[in-house]
Amino acid sequence: MEQNQYDLLEVLQSIDPAELSYQDWVNVGMALKYEGYDVGIWEDWSRRDPGRFHTGECIRKWRSFSGSSSPVKGGTLVQLAREQGWTPPTDLGTPLGWDDAITEDGVVVDSNWVEGKEVEEPAHWDPVRDLTLYLETLFDSTENVGYVTQSFEKDGKYMPTKGSWDRTAGQLIEQLSHCNGDIGSVLGDYNPEVGAWIRFNPLDGNGVRNENVTDFRYALVESDSMEIEKQNAIIRELELPVACLVHSGKKSLHAIVRVDAADYGEYRKRVDYLYEVCEKNGLKIDKQNRNPSRLSRMPGVMRNGKKQFLVDVNIGKESWSQWQEWIEGINDDLPDPEPLEEVWDHLPDLAPALIHGVLRQGHKMLIAGPSKAGKSFLQIELAIAIAEGKKWLSWDCAQGRVLYVNLELDRASCLHRFKDVYQALGYPENNLKNIDVWNLRGRSVPMDKLAPKLIRRAAKKDYIAVIIDPIYKVLTGDENSADQMANFCNQFDKVCTELGTAVIYCHHHSKGAQGSKRSMDRASGSGVFARDPDALLDLIELETTEALMKQEENKAICEACRQYLDAHFKWEDDLSQDDLCSSAQMLRYCKDHLDRWQMAALNRILDAERARVAAMTAWRIEGTLREFPKFSPVNVWFGYPVHYIDRSGALGDIQPETDLPPWKKGAAKNKKNAEDRKEERRKSLEEAVENACFGEAPAVEEVANYLGISGRSVRDRVKEHGGYTIEDGVIQKK
Repeated sequence: MEQNQYDLLEVLQSIDPAELSYQDWVNVGMALKYEGYDVGIWEDWSRRDPGRFHTGECIRKWRSFSGSSSPVKGGTLVQLAREQGWTPPTDLGTPLGWDDAITEDGVVVDSNWVEGKEVEEPAHWDPVRDLTLYLETLFDSTENVGYVTQSFEKDGKYMPTKGSWDRTAGQLIEQLSHCNGDIGSVLGDYNPEVGAWIRFNPLDGNGVRNENVTDFRYALVESDSMEIEKQNAIIRELELPVACLVHSGKKSLHAIVRVDAADYGEYRKRVDYLYEVCEKNGLKIDKQNRNPSRLSRMPGVMRNGKKQFLVDVNIGKESWSQWQEWIEGINDDLPDPEPLEEVWDHLPDLAPALIHGVLRQGHKMLIAGPSKAGKSFLQIELAIAIAEGKKWLSWDCAQGRVLYVNLELDRASCLHRFKDVYQALGYPENNLKNIDVWNLRGRSVPMDKLAPKLIRRAAKKDYIAVIIDPIYKVLTGDENSADQMANFCNQFDKVCTELGTAVIYCHHHSKGAQGSKRSMDRASGSGVFARDPDALLDLIELETTEALMKQEENKAICEACRQYLDAHFKWEDDLSQDDLCSSAQMLRYCKDHLDRWQMAALNRILDAERARVAAMTAWRIEGTLREFPKFSPVNVWFGYPVHYIDRSGALGDIQPETDLPPWKKGAAKNKKNAEDRKEERRKSLEEAVENACFGEAPAVEEVANYLGISGRSVRDRVKEHGGYTIEDGVIQKK
């Protein structure tokens, strides 16, 4: 069932079925079925109108609701309830679409102050001319026109019959031109006490139902609950795109308004919007006129001594699109331009930094990278850093509340991941109250639907950051379409603006090598992704060497030995600073001072460390910033479950793979392999010199035996290394 902003059953109780047209009653049933309710709900509610309720009718109609490309949803119930005076418990202030009701901000005309505009009867009335101009304005000559001249009496009121629909506008105009003023000779005689009717949309010649309408071109706007002069004034001040304005011969004007809908679904949406604009501006609409096959009053006939005449044609805006743009332009809620001179000496304060040197509070940040980069872990690390007021990688963070929107992981996995990251970072859990996790796996909706729900839940929480992970779960439209992605990214702006919070989200890289691209061109899809946020952090993987990974393993073993010894001995004075950085020396010391059981426990720890280092990946973070100067690339290691800065600077010399042709990649790889082999020889020589003679300066033969190579090869390596010299057959540091 679609989640709605209001309790639909409560909304339903605020709707009186006796006040609805038949179509609105059907729409209620369709909305209830779409939202997942039982037919019994519709039937029980319909019983409140005993004059029209018939047992079994709801069930029969319910079975015919078989789905539609433009379904009637729960918002229809909210709209019907509003029209009958229901007020929602909270005005959510969410953005509007075609399906939404516009708010009081949609008022163009103050009906309390508008002056009436007189509607004058024509002094020299030509009925045939009126009807001919009406037909010429609304129809093409080949289109069938429906009209009614016959009526019947029911309950003291005259009602139109189905009428005729077998002639085209061209045929009618031709016959009217030769009727000598006798419209009845063309259309059939009508009752002058009742008048006559005409349909304003073309028909297919097979009937007069909605399904017989061939072009959803016009809608009828009629109001008979206010003075006709005021109706005329409001219609004109609203600049409705009126094709024909007809006096009904009684107490209302019939405005035939251009809606130019592509199909019935769009017609309904546009008519709802049109009627809502009219209502908000004081023009009380007869809502039974919604249907595209509806009858309107025919100009050129008499009605109880009064003329049904054509007041005007082609007034207001030229088209629906022009009128819609005008309405939205008037009510766009945009601020007025401000002269720079007036604010020059008292500029507003900049928003405080959320991530110092990277992102301000209330702004947007995108983290882009390929798979395996640990982007989710990076965002969890950021959430914890903000909650605790700690550093995130190399940047200080402001402290405050964070909402982490989890769209991908199941609830248990997400919560365990937070605990794992906390422990790996070594932070005390002093401010867990600052982190809220919204678990939406399996319940995510497109971002344009998620944004108002998020705003409603977060409105009173004072979050300084909202992290959405990942955005592909809420993506709407084609990610390669600039306009669709601009609309998608606008949802983040709404969250920032409504909540005053920063929004942080991640996105994946496009396929292929990324090293030769600019950071802002690596994110998949439209360039809007990279150019929309105020800060873009981009991760690219660095290809490590075997020697570099050996170096990291050496560090990890030394640190593990140190921590284990700290827990069992007072030992620090026994080893030099160089020894503390040598895994061989640390292991030798541990073997000399730990018993068999302690050594077994340490080996288990060391095995885990070796496995962790083997799984580590190296990354470079580059930034494109709108509010701060560009920072130097930041090199990090990702060792599950956290990222940490490369303090040694070893990653700084690695260049990412570029989009080279295959033969150049092969040459580069050969060169890289040669460099790796050279680095490996250098490291192995250093290890041999350090360990071949238990810390003493070793002879060439001792190093050769340690490495399993010849003495000549040892001398070549010493020369290649450059950091040693050989004196009297003994290798010494320079």
